[in-house]
Amino acid sequence: MSAKKQPAAPDLGTIEGLLYREADCLDRADLDAWFELYTPDATYWMPVTPDQQSPETEISIFYDDRLLMEIRRRNFGDEWAASMEYDVRCSHLLGNIRYTDEGRPADAWRVLSNFQAAIYYRGQTTFYAGRYAHDLVQTADGLRIRHKRVDLINSDSAELGSIVIYL
Repeated sequence: MSAKKQPAAPDLGTIEGLLYREADCLDRADLDAWFELYTPDATYWMPVTPDQQSPETEISIFYDDRLLMEIRRRNFGDEWAASMEYDVRCSHLLGNIRYTDEGRPADAWRVLSNFQAAIYYRGQTTFYAGRYAHDLVQTADGLRIRHKRVDLINSDSAELGSIVIYL
């Protein structure tokens, strides 16, 4: 019995469209639309160190499965949440979007990109920068994100502070 062959990789324009759509959802704080870009088995990981190998055996800034993403999504817009007393405004910039085979799952495409994000919250602007790794899969609903890893350039810094929205 032969292994199921993966379909041809989506063109880079399609990949860029998905990543830009994700950034736009975050910039508009539309976590409902953002959530729909992820598969039912999705995970979202922000390691503490750039060389961290596993979210399950080492401490992470966060490691969310779909259920935790759903809880954060619902809490974010809740009028009773103390954090919602202030507007959250974001601006994401993406660049250097490219395919890689490094660490790529057999049934997904791994896409790397660089990012910068400015988050305005409680009268203060905080800047984040780093690298994304997205594992993308083709579904009946189109291209979706199965896993996202966010490596901040200062992830191991004591000055990181509170992150109020997904990066």
